[in-house]
Parts: sequence; C-alpha cells; structure tokens
Amino acid sequence: MERNQWESAAEAILFALGEPVEETRLAQAMGCPREAAARACQSLAQGYEAEQAGVRLVRLEESWQLVSAPQWGETIRGLLSRRKPDKLSPAALETLAVVAYFQPVTRVVIDQVRGVDSAHSLALLLDRELVAPCGSLDAPGRPILYRTTPVFLRSFGLSSLEELPPLPESGLNREEGQPW
Repeated sequence: MERNQWESAAEAILFALGEPVEETRLAQAMGCPREAAARACQSLAQGYEAEQAGVRLVRLEESWQLVSAPQWGETIRGLLSRRKPDKLSPAALETLAVVAYFQPVTRVVIDQVRGVDSAHSLALLLDRELVAPCGSLDAPGRPILYRTTPVFLRSFGLSSLEELPPLPESGLNREEGQPW
C-alpha cells in the first residue's frame, strides 16, 4: 500500500469505529507495522490541521481518535442542547411497565392488563429500543413475546430487573407473567 492508502485506511477505520483505537489494533487492521500506522495518523492529523477541516485526529496516549475541530464546539453544543429526548406518554409508560414486570409477554396480555389496545405504545417502545421481541409463544398463531432491553435498564438507571420496585398486591402475578 502507498502512504496515501495507509492514511485512507486509517481514516476509514477511525471514522467507522468512532472511538479511540490503539495503534497496534489499527496497524493490525491495516496490515502494516505499528510505526507505519502511527506515521499515517500523524500525517492525517497534520493535513486536517493545515486544511482547517471540521475534524481533527488526536493522539490519546497510544490511541488515535477522530474528533470535531475546536472552532465548531459551540455550534455542536448548541445543536445538541436543542435535541431533547421526547418524553414517553403515560400510555407508553404503562405499556413499558407491563412489559417490564410480566416479561416475556405478548401484546394480548399487555392489552388485557391495561384494558386498552397497546399497539401504538408498543410500536413506540420498539422504535426507541426500550423493548424488543424475544421469541414467540407456543400457542395458536404463535404470538410474539416482548421483553425489555439494556436500553431500558440504562434509561431508568437499573442494573437488572431485580431492582424494579415490587408490584402492589392487585391480583397480578409477576412470577407467572399472567394478569390473573
């Protein structure tokens, strides 16, 4: 590979991963010695700086990472500050609670527990990756089973489902996953 190809390879890898990449790992992916990867990164970094590009390539100890150029920091912060996550509606939160406590659970059970059609709320939760399909019930029609995801745990500051508060006594049986 010619030097500009090393630079292109390093740039593509660093862009795709979006996180710091150790020189040894970068060299291994590029199929070159570590020193060649380091030189390619150094050359890229100097080129971005000279062109006043919107990105920079920075060295972090033995790793390299693509970052935004400092002069664009305020613009980026302004854009990110305006992007607030949409809140979940009460119906979506109720649907999420049913899935969390009764998982794996079918939509029919969710509808029975809530007493209303949950299709819209369930679609929203799937779109936000708070719930996910996890198989199908061995019953006529093979209805899809749903469960919560790691995104759910992260979003609600939980390490595991065991940290969910207990359900009040209401005739709902969490262990069997059935609302009766």
